Amino acid sequence: MAETIDDKIKNYRTAPFDARFPNTNQTRNCFQNYLDFHRCNKALSARDQDVSPCEWYQRVYKSLCPTSWVGKWDEQIENGSFPGKI
Repeated sequence: MAETIDDKIKNYRTAPFDARFPNTNQTRNCFQNYLDFHRCNKALSARDQDVSPCEWYQRVYKSLCPTSWVGKWDEQIENGSFPGKI
């Protein structure tokens, strides 16, 4: 049975294996998916396109990242002091 991408996103439970981050420590994976989510939103919003494909990155970072980190990063983005390039 072939699943569509929408079905995969809907049935998503936890972060799948990512060959870019093969080690147990998933800190970089967490941060990269957080950046990818915000970059995706920014790029698609600038083109007035649907941002629903960005939900994948959000689900991954929410399953990998501690909520305290995400809260801190959100505050830094609001204050303009976030260290990542979005």
